[in-house]
Amino acid sequence: MVTFFESSLNTISVHHVGNSSQNEMYALSDAPITLKDEIIPKLLMQYFLTPFEKTNEVYHLMHSSGDINLNEIFHFCTEVFEDENRFHEVSQQIAKYLYGISNHPKIKPGEVYVAFFSAVQLEGEAVDAIGIFKSETKETFLKVYPQEGGFGLDYEENAININKLDKGCLILNTQKEEGYKVVVIDQTNRSQEAVYWKDEFLQLKIRNDNFNQTNNTLSIYKNFVTQKLDDEFDMSKADKIDLLNRSMKYFKEKETFEIDEFTGEVLGNDQAIESFKNYKQQYEQEFETVIPDSFEISDNAVKKQARVYKSVLKLDRNFHIYIHGDKDLIEKGFDDAKAMNYYKVYFKEEQ
Repeated sequence: MVTFFESSLNTISVHHVGNSSQNEMYALSDAPITLKDEIIPKLLMQYFLTPFEKTNEVYHLMHSSGDINLNEIFHFCTEVFEDENRFHEVSQQIAKYLYGISNHPKIKPGEVYVAFFSAVQLEGEAVDAIGIFKSETKETFLKVYPQEGGFGLDYEENAININKLDKGCLILNTQKEEGYKVVVIDQTNRSQEAVYWKDEFLQLKIRNDNFNQTNNTLSIYKNFVTQKLDDEFDMSKADKIDLLNRSMKYFKEKETFEIDEFTGEVLGNDQAIESFKNYKQQYEQEFETVIPDSFEISDNAVKKQARVYKSVLKLDRNFHIYIHGDKDLIEKGFDDAKAMNYYKVYFKEEQ
C-alpha cells in the first residue's frame, strides 16, 4: 500500500501519444508544466496517487535477457534518479518509447504524464519516485455557476475525471539492483491488446515475497479444485466448495504455510495430494516462478483471495445455497418421479 501524506509533486511534464499503427503521431511539450498555485498540485496528487493506496502487489522491472540495464524504463528512471535536471528530456524519451510500442489497433491515444515525487512511502520506506500515467478516457462535465437572478449552466467536453486514473505506475528509488520497486494500475486492461502497459512498456515481474507466495498458492489451489480435479475424480460442486472453504480456513488460521501440512489437512487424499503438487510444479515451470513449500502467510493476500473464492452453489435460476461449514449437512440425490436432482440440507434452527 502506497501512502503519500508527506509527499510532494516536484515536477511534471505532459505529452500526447497516439496510436502508431493508426498513423497517429505524438506531440512533445517543450518544458515541464508550471504549477502556479497550491490547488493544481493537490488535485494532481489525488488523481495520480490515490489509486495506489489499495495496491498490494509490488513488482520489479525486468528484461527477458536477464540484463536489467536493457529495460528501457529502468534506464530512463536511473538517469533521472542520478540527475533530476534531466527530468524533462527523459520524459520526452519515455513518451516516444511508449508511442513506439502503441501499435495494436485498439490502443487508445491519450496524454502521458511523467511526474517526479518526493517522500512517497511504500512498506514503511519514504523515497523519491517517478510516476508515469496515461489518460485515455475523456468525459463531459456540467458546470453550474451563479449569475444575476439565478444560475447559469455550461459544460466542458473532453475533460478528465480525477477520480478515474486509466493507467499508471510508480517506480520507487529503492532496490535498484533488483529492478526498483514498482506498483502499477491498469483500469482499462480488459482485453489482450491492453497488456502492452505491463508486459511491453514496463516489462514487469512480480516480486516473490510472502504476499505473492500466498496469493499465487491460493490461486493455484483454486484453479486446481475448479479445473483439474474433474479430470481425476468424480466430484460434486458441493465437494469442491468444501475443499475451497477448507483451504481458506487453513490460510486464515495459520501463520505459516507448510505444503505437507496443508495438503494433508485440506485434501487428505494421497492421489489428490500428488496431483496438486504436480499442478503447482507445472505452474512454477510455466511462469518461471518458484513458490517455496514453506512461507509466512500474508493476511492481505488472504483477504484479496477471499473475495474471489466462491462458496455459492447455484441451482438453476431458483436457488443459491451458501456453504460455509460442514459439508456433511448437505446431501445430493435424484428424484425419479420429478426426474430432477435435489439437495437435502440439515439444520437445527432458522436465523
